[in-house]
Amino acid sequence: MKSALETLGPTRVKMTVEVPYDELKPSLDAAYKTIGQQIQVPGFRKGKVPSRIIDQRVGRGAVLQEAVNEALPTFYGQALDENAVRPLGQPEVDVTEVPAQEGDELKFTVEVDVRPEITLIDYSGIKVEVDAVEATDEDVDERLTTLRQRFGTLKGVDRVVEDGDFVSIDLAATIDDEEIDNVSGVSYEVGSKNMLDGLDEALVGMAVGETKEFTAPLAGGDQAGRDADCVVTVQSVKERELPDLDDDFAQLASEFDTLEELRADVVTQAEKAKKFDQGVQARDRILEQLLDSVEVPVPDSIVEAEVHSHLEGESRLEDDEHRAEVEANTRKALKAQLLLDAIVEKEEIRVEQPELVEYIVLSAQQYGMDPNQFAQTIDQQGQVPAMVAEVARRKALAYVLEQATVLDTNGTTIDLEEIVQTDDDEAEPSDVASEPEPKRV
Repeated sequence: MKSALETLGPTRVKMTVEVPYDELKPSLDAAYKTIGQQIQVPGFRKGKVPSRIIDQRVGRGAVLQEAVNEALPTFYGQALDENAVRPLGQPEVDVTEVPAQEGDELKFTVEVDVRPEITLIDYSGIKVEVDAVEATDEDVDERLTTLRQRFGTLKGVDRVVEDGDFVSIDLAATIDDEEIDNVSGVSYEVGSKNMLDGLDEALVGMAVGETKEFTAPLAGGDQAGRDADCVVTVQSVKERELPDLDDDFAQLASEFDTLEELRADVVTQAEKAKKFDQGVQARDRILEQLLDSVEVPVPDSIVEAEVHSHLEGESRLEDDEHRAEVEANTRKALKAQLLLDAIVEKEEIRVEQPELVEYIVLSAQQYGMDPNQFAQTIDQQGQVPAMVAEVARRKALAYVLEQATVLDTNGTTIDLEEIVQTDDDEAEPSDVASEPEPKRV
């Protein structure tokens, strides 16, 4: 077999492949055997039908098609190795010539997207600024309020609905006079904004027994995104009473005996949270600087396929504005993947088994699944290599972080090792980039 490579662009190549008859013959023999097992010819046992009889019965074209389909993946793989091509996505194959008779060659062309050549910058030249670690009184008060809310009690009130109240409501939604959903006695915290858009605004000021109409886009189901006519009725209103901030509360909500001790611990926790935020800021801003500084060509066909799949899943193929947003996010996320993969390769970053196990456990928690069941699922779906690649990208970004200079807004140089350790301990699996991820490449 011989092949020739033509570069069509920074991310796409075309290979022309010629396969001698002798190299295709094992596949032809296998095709005759396969077809011979599938047909019955009087006078011959199944599987013992001569090749010339098979040609007469099903046609040599069918045999060639079977042989070529069986052989193409092997010859394609050989052509990739011969030309040192690293493919992305699915190839487009065009068979230009089949061996009509013994001695003829099989000829085909393949167009495929490939990993671009990426010239990386000197990581030590990267400098980013992050927020200073400072737990303000507002931060501490917010955490104490959240803790008080966990131990708060609800009591009914005889007044109109206010922001922060807990209400019991009936809610119905229709589109073109067709009822889409209808629920009764639903508990809802006003202001949480985790149901329909416009619901919070409609509820504020309503009294028990009052009904109000509003219009909102549906958040899920077959009609997701479509505006629906909604009707809400308030059945009851309750407000949350918070316990007093005193020593009794400290003993109720923590292992501390006094409010002073509890407050000191809350300050420490707030500072840890700020430190974690600082680490995430450093990593995200370094990634942004890398993306701005390094030229990374992105295969348009892969972006288009991912965008189409995303919009099709949302039934929003005709939403041009949303398409533009998804395309921009997908292109940026794919660029980040390719860039980090280049760093992984250049720095010879490897993923150890404990690192992969840790990532799988974190991912399982994110999906609310048992880690063992999650591991079995991703193994059955062939997603383990993709997870290994994700862990390697995280390590690549952490490696760059160690080489870069990070200052806070006060001009203080940040301890990079501490930031990396904080991220490893607390970061979620998906926080390398905030954009929707494209398909693994």
